[in-house]
Amino acid sequence: MRSSAFTVAGFGSSQVIRLASNLILARLLFPEAFGLMALVSVILQGLMQFSDVGVTPAILQSRRGDDEDFLNTAWTIQVMRGVGLWLTACALGLPMAWFYGEPRLALMLPVAGLSLILTGLNPTALDTANRHLNFGRVTAIDIAVQVVGVVTGVALAWITGSVWALIASGVLAALANLILLNLFLPGIRNRFRWEPAAAQELVTFGKWIFLATVCGFLWNQADKILIGKYLPLDVFGVYNIGYFLASFPLLLGGMITRRLLIPIYRELPPSESRENFLKLRQMRTAVTGGLLALLAVFALGGVPLVDLLYDDRYAMAGAVVSLVAVIQIPQVIVLTYDQAALAAGDSRRFFVLTLAKAAAMILCLIAGLELAGLLGAILGLGAAMILVYPVVVWLARRMGAWDGPHDAIAALIGIALAVVVALLNLDHILALAAL
Repeated sequence: MRSSAFTVAGFGSSQVIRLASNLILARLLFPEAFGLMALVSVILQGLMQFSDVGVTPAILQSRRGDDEDFLNTAWTIQVMRGVGLWLTACALGLPMAWFYGEPRLALMLPVAGLSLILTGLNPTALDTANRHLNFGRVTAIDIAVQVVGVVTGVALAWITGSVWALIASGVLAALANLILLNLFLPGIRNRFRWEPAAAQELVTFGKWIFLATVCGFLWNQADKILIGKYLPLDVFGVYNIGYFLASFPLLLGGMITRRLLIPIYRELPPSESRENFLKLRQMRTAVTGGLLALLAVFALGGVPLVDLLYDDRYAMAGAVVSLVAVIQIPQVIVLTYDQAALAAGDSRRFFVLTLAKAAAMILCLIAGLELAGLLGAILGLGAAMILVYPVVVWLARRMGAWDGPHDAIAALIGIALAVVVALLNLDHILALAAL
């Protein structure tokens, strides 16, 4: 409960800061800038996930997760990965500039990619804090880093009026994060180390995590990749603003489950006893209920919220907020299941689930974009989430975690909410279909 409170408080503070920054930057910059920055971000995130060897979840679930040699070996792998990612970002500059028809990407990617090196240098003290659910200082550092990024981004945007302000603020925030983690988190001071037994364990666990994160990237970022390619940058920028607002509940839920559920499932395996299952049901019901309530707020208030916060250039983002909030309901319902496999050390089944998610997402997005443009893409997101439900059930049942009554009740609530939102926002949805 304490760790959940820190996570929620930290995430809430972070999102308030991000929203304030977004509102200011929306007036200092132009819609195309947000579309361009979204492309840079999705490419960098893709590099991070396409090379993820599961260092963090390995530390969280391993019996050697507090061993100094194990941690230093993990840190060495992480540093080498960071350098390799930056070199890859440099190499991708020209090809991505050609693919998206945006010459500025050729230089932006190498500069923004410096944050990958800095992230690779982050100490394993952060993983140790997550392993033991010690989130107080981590939360404070997260907020401080967010403030650094926002202040530098707004100041540079005011001075330059350029998208380069967003690039520079990202690198400076990564540098601030590295410094603060080393100064204020307790734990070993990492040094280069290569212990064969530790490396073998990390690689064995991480090979499926690597494949899963590749698929996870496609699941989470396929909309940015495909909408950025299919539609003009200004429309993409409007979508990105709407998605940013509507994704608040899902981002919060994802942060809670990633931080808390591996340790919880590790200590209370649901297949071990009925008592454990019922304790997890209480946790699951609380998480799902809270997130559905938040989604309802954004689904019903998306249009007036955007009208209040943004100028006319971003007006269509209101319908995007409402629709994206609704199509995330299926994902929220099953949010607490997939970490059960990682807690049990079964990264292979976790990969199968993310592969199914990625395939469904790409197919549904392409079909939606071809048939109905931006509206079709958003509806395709929701269709993909529904299509993968049987695979989620398969994984959850193998771990003893599936809770059918929970899913059925949450689905009925979600359907009712979707109908109300569609009736209240029909004109705005039809206008979005014309884009």
